[in-house]
Amino acid sequence: MVDQVVVTCFEAPRSYTSEDVIEISCHGAPVVLRFAIERACAAGARLAEPGEFTLRAYLNGRLDLPQAEAVRDLIEATTLYQARVAAQQVDGSLSRRLAPVKQQMLDLIAVLEAGIDFAEDDIAVASSEEILARLDPIAADLDRLIASFAYGKLVHSGLTLAIVGRPNVGKSSLFNRLLEQDRAIVTDIPGTTRDLVSETASLDGIPVRFVDTAGIRHSGDVVEKLGIERSYQAIADADLTIVVVDLSVPVTGEDLELIDRARGSGPSVLAGNKADLPCAALLKGPYLSVSARTGEGVPLLRKTVIETLAPSGGLEREAGFLTSVRHEHLLRESREAAAKARQAVEAGIPHEMILLDLYAMLQPVDAVTGATTADDILNRIFSTFCIGK
Repeated sequence: MVDQVVVTCFEAPRSYTSEDVIEISCHGAPVVLRFAIERACAAGARLAEPGEFTLRAYLNGRLDLPQAEAVRDLIEATTLYQARVAAQQVDGSLSRRLAPVKQQMLDLIAVLEAGIDFAEDDIAVASSEEILARLDPIAADLDRLIASFAYGKLVHSGLTLAIVGRPNVGKSSLFNRLLEQDRAIVTDIPGTTRDLVSETASLDGIPVRFVDTAGIRHSGDVVEKLGIERSYQAIADADLTIVVVDLSVPVTGEDLELIDRARGSGPSVLAGNKADLPCAALLKGPYLSVSARTGEGVPLLRKTVIETLAPSGGLEREAGFLTSVRHEHLLRESREAAAKARQAVEAGIPHEMILLDLYAMLQPVDAVTGATTADDILNRIFSTFCIGK
């Protein structure tokens, strides 16, 4: 005997896959696990394919496709908020959010189909005004869902944030304050940070890779110049750049040059550090006053980082916002078809032709939930799962 195990029987349909399932729980020593799997395979079992259990659950109607994809997101979650969002979607939050939109589409299609099929029986054909009155709310719902992806993408994938500035403006101190740990070396000696220092932490539940960079200035030191080049590259690679300026000294040309460079590379936030000291800097344009030493203004800086990349509209804080690129792409297809349908109605196109656009609007929504998803797409989705799930 190698181990004593617990065997649990799940009778269909009360299992994860809605099939009869036997689960063997043994101790976690690798040699025991390996021996148990070898004995099972010798008795006729085989190793599961990646995502096979969740795929079976989907094929047996236990989960719809957004719920199945959320299982993978839940497994891969690195923050508690990511896990909560994924758990909501496993529970069907996105499917419930889409259900009324799909129902409105079906109702509109039914009205036009009835008018065409029973035209000889004096059933009134829907007017252009009625069609537009039904179509516009659908388009508005699709727009809100698509807009929620800006926030959902951050929740799902996180972001990279570069902290840049001249030497001794307090970049490393602010970096440590945002991380809430002493990760970067802080001294009064200019040029202490000569290479990129990065760390990943949660910012309002969103995984953020913070990058502390070398102080940017004109230097003849070969090593420092290499660090400055990497700082410029970090600005180009980051989703958002925090430019740190020392409020206790006058603004220099190097500060202004760096601010312009960061704004030209993408989203950026200007932070005036050392707000606890007398102010000697005159900055043009909006900036956040912070103190890395006391923590003043840091909570607002955290909030501004998220708001800059994904302005809060309320929907993203509700259950059912988009976190998948696949879902966002499909809903954009649906929205484009809705726009074509509106143009057709306004142009007085026959209802038979308008129906083609309405079905083109419905099909991507069905593809989100898996009603019309091709096998190759399913294989691609579930191949990204871990083995055993």
